[in-house]
Amino acid sequence: MSILGNRVKRIEDPDLLLGRGTFLDDLDDPMLQGALRIVFVRSYFAHGELLEVDTAEAETMPGVVAVFTADDIDLNLPRPGGAGSPKAMARPWLPSDRVRFVGEPVAMIVAETTSQGVDAAEMVMVDVDPLPAVVGIDAGFADDTLLFPETGTNRNSLMDDGWGDGGQAPDDDEFWQGCDVVVRERIENQRIAGVSLEGRASAAAFVDGRLYQWISSQNVHGARAEITAAHGLDKESVRVTAPDVGGGFGPKINPSPEDVLVGWAARRLARPAIWVETRSENLTAQSQGRGHSHQIAIGGTRDGRILAYELDIRADSGAYPRLGSFLPHFTRIMASGVYDIARVRSRAESVVTNSVPTEAYRGAGRPEATATIERAVDLFAAECGLDPVEVRRRNLLAPFDEPHRTPAGATYDCGDYALSLDLALEAADYEALRDEQAALRASGSRTALGIGVSTYVEITGAGVTDEYAKVEIKADSGVAGGVRAMVLTGSSPHGQGLHTALAMIVSDRLGIPIDAVTVRHGDTDLVPRGMGTMGSRSLQMGGSAVAMASDRVLEAARALAADELEAAVGDVLLDGGAGVFHVAGTPARSVSWARVGELAEQSGSALSVGDSFDTEGLTFPNGCHVAVVEVDLDTGLVGLRRLVAADDAGRILNPMLAEGQRHGGIAQGVAQALFEAVRFDVDGNPLTATLADYGVPSAADVPGWDLVDVATPTPMNPLGAKGIGESGTIGATPAVQSAVIDAVSHLGIRHIDMPLTPETVWNALQGATNGDE
Repeated sequence: MSILGNRVKRIEDPDLLLGRGTFLDDLDDPMLQGALRIVFVRSYFAHGELLEVDTAEAETMPGVVAVFTADDIDLNLPRPGGAGSPKAMARPWLPSDRVRFVGEPVAMIVAETTSQGVDAAEMVMVDVDPLPAVVGIDAGFADDTLLFPETGTNRNSLMDDGWGDGGQAPDDDEFWQGCDVVVRERIENQRIAGVSLEGRASAAAFVDGRLYQWISSQNVHGARAEITAAHGLDKESVRVTAPDVGGGFGPKINPSPEDVLVGWAARRLARPAIWVETRSENLTAQSQGRGHSHQIAIGGTRDGRILAYELDIRADSGAYPRLGSFLPHFTRIMASGVYDIARVRSRAESVVTNSVPTEAYRGAGRPEATATIERAVDLFAAECGLDPVEVRRRNLLAPFDEPHRTPAGATYDCGDYALSLDLALEAADYEALRDEQAALRASGSRTALGIGVSTYVEITGAGVTDEYAKVEIKADSGVAGGVRAMVLTGSSPHGQGLHTALAMIVSDRLGIPIDAVTVRHGDTDLVPRGMGTMGSRSLQMGGSAVAMASDRVLEAARALAADELEAAVGDVLLDGGAGVFHVAGTPARSVSWARVGELAEQSGSALSVGDSFDTEGLTFPNGCHVAVVEVDLDTGLVGLRRLVAADDAGRILNPMLAEGQRHGGIAQGVAQALFEAVRFDVDGNPLTATLADYGVPSAADVPGWDLVDVATPTPMNPLGAKGIGESGTIGATPAVQSAVIDAVSHLGIRHIDMPLTPETVWNALQGATNGDE
């Protein structure tokens, strides 16, 4: 029986639970002995001309080895962001003429200890002539104050496919033909922070002309590429390693300027150096996610058939456009969601503002698309006077098992969206919930019940489809079966359970016990190439590469076994359960894996294969979430009573791992709906610089989730697996938002933007058109 599909406990957990993990601040590599500590001096102004950075007094402080400013840095300039952003908007390693967000590093202290560095940082005098802060998307687009005057605008990228002159949506009769109802609304997807358990951290040493760098990273090969470009070195001169990583969620895909400067300082001073950020630095200076404002229009017939959908995206890139300026591309191609809408058009434009740059955050462009189309469908249903579930049923794409091209430009692999909807509604007992809601309203209760439904589809693995893996078998008398398998992967585990998943694939393919499989990753010297972990890609692409390499190793092993058995290779089979090779039809005479390993060593044959997998098409996980909330009509307090999630991620290799991903994703999705938002005052000062102000929920703030299993295996990879890492985040957010709005809809409230804090809901209740009814 195959190990795949079983609830196998995570093999990486004992070390982590018993404190044997090695995170960046735990490193004791000999090359880091006597490492200097780095502290960054950061701007207290959101926007202003940088007149002087006076380091004279700091340089005399005890323990200070060096203080560096922009004039000292001789790295190559970084590349500007994606989607055609102007070169003038490229972020400097340290600013020389202007600061553009609170928390931007302006000087680097290198000291013997962190406390000495902190003391010295207090002595650096930063003279800034303040300029008006550009706070929020609307202010950015107004162009009243320019972050980069030489560009003449704050706008940095445009994707419109001929939308219309001047960015105005063409109000043509043909697009809206047949629409009895057209609903328009502005929908905000607020800026949020990653808040990984471990913040950013880097260590570096320059030894014998080679730069060694350790980074808390989701993608060591990508980090090496940026570091080598900055230093002007060839890739053989740089080794990047990721130790255990305490969470990523997107902000750790690319190295930050601080990461690159740590390596520069180690090289410049010929001494190792370490930087570990504080939580306040993490909340104010690490890249953040979302930050979209969407203007939508949705039209159709009064009986609930949607005919046309229009999406105008305005995105906040922060002070310097990077990945955040490109991510609206994913929002656009996922605009129509799970719905069969004949006419879809979209436009996206990004703008710089005086805030930390935006990059990927769990889902990266796809959650924004889902949150908006789901709110649009609810608004359309309300205008038509129809149940939102019924409107969804009437517009879902029919089940399909061959690629389906949408009007938004995506090609979905396979799906049965109605099945997920039906299963989730059945598990939630939707009709009974509606009856309970009606009874509460009739009784005049000051507690309102709300039910929110979100049907979603997302894209996984987009843009980074290729992945590398190597599987090597060696004799080892110390383990059961007498052989050990070593797996090298270009993917990057940082909490998902990928070690276990990859070991299960090897065990399934080769019949080697899972505890005799070792997984190595995150080292550019050990693994020749890789794309890391992002976009829910690791199992479907990294796992497929491991499966292919395992199959090729098996062929080599069968050839050795065939010689020993004096049989044709084509007649030799592997009995995975017993861990032996035998001739078909004669299982009594066999060769063990241990013997095959010995034969390989004796003959000099390598039971070692490296392979790459590159998919011909992407996968599109999908599902339905149903949220049930209670809202106190006197205070606006929201209580999440229940959340039912039916998530289709194709074939599930380990239900325990999948459930862990779903649990974590749902918690983050709920958090965006109810708690989390990065906020600034009118001068661009962050108001959420600590966890006392930024609303990360605890276990007490969320209920347990009701998980419903759905599986339509994809044909796009040999495992039949789709990504699962972001589905929970994408489905949960609009379900909870819709549930809260549904709870107060009888008061005339049609829309409330996230996060739905008590204050936000209470303010909406005060403006309700139906008063206290």
